[in-house]
Amino acid sequence: MNIVYKMGTGEIIEKKSRFIAHVFHIKDEDEAITYINEMKKKYWDARHNCYAYVLSANNEIQKCSDDGEPSGTAGKPIMEVIINKMLTNCLIVVTRYFGGTLLGTGGLIRAYQAAANIGVDNSLIVPVKEGIKGKMTVDYSTIGKLQYLCAEREAVIYSTEFGENVNICIIVEKHTYDSFIKQIADTFAGRFSFHDLENILYINSKTGVEIL
Repeated sequence: MNIVYKMGTGEIIEKKSRFIAHVFHIKDEDEAITYINEMKKKYWDARHNCYAYVLSANNEIQKCSDDGEPSGTAGKPIMEVIINKMLTNCLIVVTRYFGGTLLGTGGLIRAYQAAANIGVDNSLIVPVKEGIKGKMTVDYSTIGKLQYLCAEREAVIYSTEFGENVNICIIVEKHTYDSFIKQIADTFAGRFSFHDLENILYINSKTGVEIL
């Protein structure tokens, strides 16, 4: 899965019709509706503001609208872009200013898909990872070795609290969890345990780790 980390826009001209795409990350349907209404207000003089969005980890929620275009020529093609790009929690709105020439069913489908694809290509897309978040409590003499091990295994040290001992919150990709735990046990001879485990979805971008 991927999410939109930074929204983008795209635009094409097809037989004088102008197609403008806006791509958003959304948390729920209320936020999707808010963005859709914002686009309708911004482009109040456009003939169509068509959209599609998906929500949840497995894209259980999928909705789209042709907004007056012939059935299946706008919302569904936009939805196909979202699915093909493996995006989740994503909304794409494509606004059309009619140029005076009918495009036909095939022309509309191609135009809406092209605008949506350009919008996604102009967005910052990052992969969503399945992870296990847990905590370890170690002594100060051990912290350096644990930090090295995490870096070697691409585990993320999410937070660190210093007190009498060091409490560390670590995120490990789910598919590497078993081998990570085995290496922890082998390295520290079973002295430290990984506890308070939680299954999470997260992204790891240049600006840091964000739990979804």
